[in-house]
Amino acid sequence: MNATQDGWELPITENQLARLTDDMTEAHHETLPAMQASAAELAEEIRTRSDGVQGPGRPATDRRRFLLGAGGGAAAFLLAACSGGGGDTSAAALDADSSASPSPSGSSSGSTYTGDLQLVALSVALENQAVGAYRATLKAAKAGKLGKVPPAVATFVTTAMSQHADHAKAWNAVLTGAGKPAIHDVPLSDQNQVMATLGKATSVGAAAELALRLEDQAAQTYLYATAHVKSVAGVSTAATIAPVEAMHAAILHFVLGQYPVPDAFLPVNSAAKPSLLTV
Repeated sequence: MNATQDGWELPITENQLARLTDDMTEAHHETLPAMQASAAELAEEIRTRSDGVQGPGRPATDRRRFLLGAGGGAAAFLLAACSGGGGDTSAAALDADSSASPSPSGSSSGSTYTGDLQLVALSVALENQAVGAYRATLKAAKAGKLGKVPPAVATFVTTAMSQHADHAKAWNAVLTGAGKPAIHDVPLSDQNQVMATLGKATSVGAAAELALRLEDQAAQTYLYATAHVKSVAGVSTAATIAPVEAMHAAILHFVLGQYPVPDAFLPVNSAAKPSLLTV
């Protein structure tokens, strides 16, 4: 075990965490080509849609066909969609309303992003938020604010941060491919609250609780997207990224000493609302 100055300790061995991180890396590399291809297809579909109206009638059937035919990615999603059985791990840290099930992907007044692109923009913002949170965690760790940080934990944080950056890059390619501006900051109304909560963390455990909250939110938002995005390519992109996000969450459960319990179906009660976007 790796005890810190305030009592937190890594509940599993560093070797075990390292193996889990390696598995996460392998899954990410396996899904990366499909993610990039489906994102490019989505951008092309949106760009060439002359009347701005989605094709009728196909989403449910094509979504089912994609999920059944996705092979390892879809299977990993089901296996990695784990919960600790304890509900929201940071309800006190974040406003519960900000993580309620999202409303259908419409457009807010004056929004730059509408229709499917609103959920794409939301996805970029969530990925950027996770990158920023993990970066701030590493900075706090280097400053000694989190006590002793096991090297395997730092490796996991660095790896997860890099994967979120890859996901943000893929979603941004959709935005720019559709003629919309890329998003490089975090235009979410809860961003200040998230960073303030992280700034108060004094242990790896406290930082991990917030990271788990963000990972659950991202994975569940992507699951929501597979049921509400009208574009088949959009469904494919979300369903390809979701397994990796769920693996991040499962590993964080181990870091927190919560043996993850596989869920047959991932819920969407923690999915982000499109109304969180401030652009």
